[in-house]
This record gives sequence, structure tokens and C-alpha cells, in this order.
Amino acid sequence: MQRISSIFGLRRKIYQFYQMFDQEKQKEIRLTKLQAKKRAENFCAYQERSQQEIRDKLYKWGQYPADVENIIVDLIADNFLNEERFSQAYTSGKFKIKQWGKIKIANGLKFKRIPPRLINEALNTIDPDEYIHTLTQIIEKKARVLSEKEPYKRKIKLAQYAISRGFEKDLIFDILNSNDL
Repeated sequence: MQRISSIFGLRRKIYQFYQMFDQEKQKEIRLTKLQAKKRAENFCAYQERSQQEIRDKLYKWGQYPADVENIIVDLIADNFLNEERFSQAYTSGKFKIKQWGKIKIANGLKFKRIPPRLINEALNTIDPDEYIHTLTQIIEKKARVLSEKEPYKRKIKLAQYAISRGFEKDLIFDILNSNDL
């Protein structure tokens, strides 16, 4: 009986510990417009950002809607913020480093509220040969660790894996059929 009460006591202490951090997060940060602009400049200088990311941060810092839009206009004018540059960097990084497919990259950009024209331009910068080579590598790597012996189930599992990485179904099945994986 004592063990049960000590477990509940421990859970209560853990809950109180996490609640303390939540209260600190909930404290409103209220910055002046100049402070918010300076912080936003530093935030953009660190890495490429979308307008929506900056907008969310400025609201989090307690800025009013009119001030938020004015700060964003200033950041664009000072070349701290450029959605075309952001979409290119995002696409390049997600493809080369994380090895995502075009579908997953496009969904990520849509989530960041990037215009469709910029999404298409960014996706067109991916080299088609490199894209197919990356997809082939991903499928071959997964095939080496997959324990499924039945060919049909194996092919489906490989296809599901590649689809979850954001690649197109027709390319996946072309590679699966041509490489006998």
C-alpha cells in the first residue's frame, strides 16, 4: 500500500514540476515595437524564415496586428525576410539532408503559407536525376533491413515507406519493378 502512495506522490511532484514550467511559458512577453523588430531581425538573421513564422512570433511577443504587419514590411524592405529565398532553402534542405520527396516538401511549404507559385518554383530546382537516385537509395536501404520474405508484401511495405517520405507513387513503383526489390 505504501508503494502505491509513493508512486502517486511522485506523480504529483512531477505534475507540479511541469506545471511550474507551463506557468512560466504562459507569462505574457510584452515587447515594444522597436524591441520586437530587433528580435525579429535577429530571428531572421539566424536562418531563413517564412512570413508566417515571423507573424506567429510577433503575436507571441504581444504585438498588435497593425504593428506586426508594419514590422514584416520593414523586414522585407531590409531584406531580412524573403519568401522566395526561404522556399528555396527549405526545399534544398529537406531534400538533401532529410531526403524528403516533393509531396512532403510541398505540404511543408503549404503549412508555412507559401504561395503556390513559389512552391512550384522551389520544387522545380530539384534535379530529376538526383531525385530518382535519392529515391532508389532510400528504397534499397529499407530493403536491406526489411525482414519480409513474401515478394508482394515486401513490395507494398517498401512502397508505403517511400510514400511516407513524400515521393510519388508512380516513381516508386517504376523503381520497385525495375530493380526487383
